[in-house]
Amino acid sequence: MAALKRLIQEYKELTLNPPEGIVAGPKSDNNFFEWEALITGPEDSPFDGGVFAAELVFPQDYPLNPPKMKFISEIFHPNVYLDGRVCISILHTPGDDPLGYETAAERWSPVQSIEKILLSVVSMLAEPNDESGANVDASKMWRENRDQFNKIAAGLVKKSLGLT
Repeated sequence: MAALKRLIQEYKELTLNPPEGIVAGPKSDNNFFEWEALITGPEDSPFDGGVFAAELVFPQDYPLNPPKMKFISEIFHPNVYLDGRVCISILHTPGDDPLGYETAAERWSPVQSIEKILLSVVSMLAEPNDESGANVDASKMWRENRDQFNKIAAGLVKKSLGLT
């Protein structure tokens, strides 16, 4: 019940004060634990102008644990697995990183919000972390052949807009 109450409150806040370039909300009025989002690619990034669809699935113990986030739109990015799952620190379970890569402060905590997740994903689109690649090919291309990476991203922007 606490999770549902929190999700309803966050939805109200997102509706009243939506972050620029982001639209998000429950897929249906009957299930506040499954959301859809549209994220506009950030300006001056390889994804500038694209509109990318994603879904968030919240656990029953939200906000104690983070949601899972996955792009539905095709995206080629160092921090997005081939199946669309987003890999960023804020979506990792709370506490210390067993691998010692992230600090506990970088990972999920109950004070985070859906808005913060979505803004973090926008930042991730603009500035990938190629040191922690979920997509090794995209990470390598981002580091070694930025022109080719940008060309692929531009094609995906067009595809996201239904232009190809």
